Amino acid sequence: MSSHPLVPVARTRVKLAVCAALTVVAVIAGLPAWTVAALALTSIAIPVAVLLAGGARLLWELLLPPPGDRTEGGLDHTPEERDRLVT
Repeated sequence: MSSHPLVPVARTRVKLAVCAALTVVAVIAGLPAWTVAALALTSIAIPVAVLLAGGARLLWELLLPPPGDRTEGGLDHTPEERDRLVT
């Protein structure tokens, strides 16, 4: 098994959050039970798939990201780039 996941954990975390939020919105909006069930099962299936694919370490990384973990994507600059932009 590779130590590097095929899909970045941050991207998977966003998808999990969106599915969970959509589940809550579906419940509040009173959507049909099958819609709520599909969204809820998808929200449960994401962590299960991560656990099966990468083990417990990857699951904990999905559910509890390390503090200050900003290495994946975004507009963050390296220290050298920050120094160059400031001066």
